[in-house]
Amino acid sequence: MIELGVNIDHVATVREARKTHEPDPVWAAVEAHLGGADGITVHLREDRRHIQDHDVRRLRELTHIKLNLEMAATDEMVGIACQVKPEMAMLVPEGRHEITTEGGLDVAGQEARLREVVARLGAAGIVTSVFIDAELPQVDAAARIGVRVCEIHTGPYAHAFFNQGRDNESPAVLAELDKIRKAGAAIRAAGMRFNAGHALNYFNVQPVAALPGIRELHIGHAIVSRAIFVGMREAVAEMKRLMREAQCQ
Repeated sequence: MIELGVNIDHVATVREARKTHEPDPVWAAVEAHLGGADGITVHLREDRRHIQDHDVRRLRELTHIKLNLEMAATDEMVGIACQVKPEMAMLVPEGRHEITTEGGLDVAGQEARLREVVARLGAAGIVTSVFIDAELPQVDAAARIGVRVCEIHTGPYAHAFFNQGRDNESPAVLAELDKIRKAGAAIRAAGMRFNAGHALNYFNVQPVAALPGIRELHIGHAIVSRAIFVGMREAVAEMKRLMREAQCQ
């Protein structure tokens, strides 16, 4: 059954706007859990623009569902992950000038370095994932460096969906969805877990959730945005219902 990992970075974004103590990301994680989340995702960025080190430590201590730590493949972040020991560490590209992650990690272009990082994380008992574009060479490279999970970047699909008037039958949308499907098939054929995420929302999630073999979606901004109006618990529950409905159909 498909699972939902809720990214709570932007709860911390609101807090950091005032440099105060609220809203508390840990409280958001608890509410997400009560709404049906199967995991919590946070991205500890180099510039600490939202999630802080103490958030990660408190989430590890207090969260009762799996913790996924998004991180750049730097020595600093690998050291933090090995200390905190999340259930999963997802390696992502990172740039200080980007608003959010803008594309997948170039695994094929830095295999030697990433293989070393995956080995260090694995020695600490941490499952490693990579966030990649829906490109078969990147899937092949991910398999070679030894990761157990690939998360496909769904941003191009989501942007096509919006630009085509939210028409999920438009050729542009179907083309992007087919890229994700083919990448997912290659991931599964290589013995890795097929996850997906980025820019998914309540209107575009179902075609992705219905793809064969998909195990988990990671969604943050849309859920936190809706939670402003209906609360975190209900926002998570609504997303989970849409995902499960699509998979059952």
